This record gives sequence, structure tokens and C-alpha cells, in this order.
Amino acid sequence: MKLQFNKNYLVLAHTLFLVELAIAFIIKTGFIRYTFGDYLVVILLYAIFRGCTNMSVRASALVVFFIAYGIELLQLTSFLAYFNLQDSTAAKLIFGSTFQFGDLVAYTLGIITVLLIEYYNGNHKNTHTIKV
Repeated sequence: MKLQFNKNYLVLAHTLFLVELAIAFIIKTGFIRYTFGDYLVVILLYAIFRGCTNMSVRASALVVFFIAYGIELLQLTSFLAYFNLQDSTAAKLIFGSTFQFGDLVAYTLGIITVLLIEYYNGNHKNTHTIKV
């Protein structure tokens, strides 16, 4: 993996970050806060990976998928308490505090959306190799 900046993905990431902030601070409950926010966060992470690395579409999508699922599965444990962050609003906002199966569905739909958009934009032919 090599650092390689892509302005289009970074603009998308910045825009999605601002939308996520607005959702987090304005909307306190409901579908948009919990489900749509989770859907958008995987697209945000994907845009960050594609905006800062030369990873391929598939590799970036797979890495983001595993990160999202990994954090959600960590919520089955008391990992925030282990790091003494159970009372931290920021930690709860970033990592979440309860496992929800619907979050996994939202993450999956977000990755599927990314892959469909990349496919229809012709970016799936972009086959960068990953150098570690």
C-alpha cells in the first residue's frame, strides 16, 4: 500500500464527514441517526481509503467492511470499559456501545452501494496492486 492522494475521493470524504457530524449533533434518535448514519460511515471510510491510498476498489471495500464489522462485533464485549472509556461520549459516538444486527445490514448495504457505483463508473477496472 502506498500513499497516493485523490482529490475527488477526499472531497467526497470531507462532505460525508460534515453530513455525519450534522446527523450526530442535530438528530438524536431514529432511522437517520442510527441506520442511515451507519450506512454513510462505511462510504465515508471507503472514500478516505481511496482518497489516501492506491488500494484497489475491491481491496478498499474489503478493508472497510472488516473494520466496520470488527467494531460492531467488539460491541458484544465490554471493550470500552476495558480501556476505561465507558463514560466517554466521544468513544461511544465513534465506536458505539451496543451491538445491533441492523448495523451490520447497514454496513453491508453501504459497501454494496460503493461497489455498484464504482462498477458503473468504470473504476472496477482500476487494478492497483497492494504493496505492504
